[in-house]
Amino acid sequence: MSRQRRKTSQYHRKGKNLIAANKIKPEQWQISNTEAKEALKAKGYDVKQIKKIHCLKHQVSISFWDTKGNICSSFFSYRIFARWQTEVEKLVYTCDTLKAWTKLNHILGYEFAYYSYPREMEDAIQVVLENHLCVLKATDIQAVFSVI
Repeated sequence: MSRQRRKTSQYHRKGKNLIAANKIKPEQWQISNTEAKEALKAKGYDVKQIKKIHCLKHQVSISFWDTKGNICSSFFSYRIFARWQTEVEKLVYTCDTLKAWTKLNHILGYEFAYYSYPREMEDAIQVVLENHLCVLKATDIQAVFSVI
């Protein structure tokens, strides 16, 4: 009697995020208390003081006191930090070929589909992607005409 294998592929998300693809390594960031406080306030938390920050590979654990004096602790995505946007924009600008840009665009499509981004951050990243694509296309066209 043979055992049938479970079909797990229907539940598995295809693609990788920026961290799993080793494009961004936020666990190496030295997140300051000020930076964490700003990010949490932007998410709507009433933060009085940061108690502890612990960076993990895919998320950050932050303990803090709220304005009522309660100790709060939770895990947060690195995507809540302004530094995330800066790092993504640097990645876009380092794409020197259309092939590299296409790979990054594919990863970012996965990111936007499966992770919660602030609307302004997603829009800003999309603008940087489109602008850099225009630059890459223009340099390819110039390269073709310089050969002729």
